[in-house]
Amino acid sequence: MSTRTLVALAVIGVAAGTAVFTPRPAAAHPFGDPQTVVITPDEQRSDVVHVKWRVGGPDDLTVLGVSLGLLPADRVRADGTVDYRYNDPGVVGASPAFAGYLLDRITVTDGGRPCTGAVEPIAALALKGATAGFTCPGPVTSATVAVRTLTDLHPAYRTMATGPGGQRAVYEGANDTHTWSLTGAGAGLGRSALVQIGAVLGGVLVLAGLVAVVVKRRVAA
Repeated sequence: MSTRTLVALAVIGVAAGTAVFTPRPAAAHPFGDPQTVVITPDEQRSDVVHVKWRVGGPDDLTVLGVSLGLLPADRVRADGTVDYRYNDPGVVGASPAFAGYLLDRITVTDGGRPCTGAVEPIAALALKGATAGFTCPGPVTSATVAVRTLTDLHPAYRTMATGPGGQRAVYEGANDTHTWSLTGAGAGLGRSALVQIGAVLGGVLVLAGLVAVVVKRRVAA
């Protein structure tokens, strides 16, 4: 039994014991796999930053869909369990309300200047997530990205974030903003790739040389 399942069962058990006495809001599921975001600069345009968001669990998308009015309210039961359906991600991802939610809860600024976001076409939301491109007033060397997705449903939600050059951060309710360096990462990765390619080619040349020497000695013998 997975950790996520054990935690969910524990939450459900506590909820069942207290639901009679304590009113509960529409429950969210913040205790499973965390949502993630990936921040990357655009390879062609220095004024554009991409933020890719992925939900932690599909049931979180159902909870979000209910909160946005896209799914029936009874899909989140009084005991906190979620009646998840396989087509929920499609319903949520196809809605302009979801795109609006992403652009409201994820923002990018460059030196205090807001960057204009647009959500790219979404396919397989639960599996691949959704990506928004943010166009800034000019070329950006660093960008301040705020992530507040799902924390409006429950403050326990966390977001694991990665950026260029192996940068990492954790977003949470009280710490929802982080500044990312966007310069040098691509060049660093390029140098790394060149080093690896050079090492492989060098190894191939050495091996070819050894094979040639062995063949030459056998022919001479």
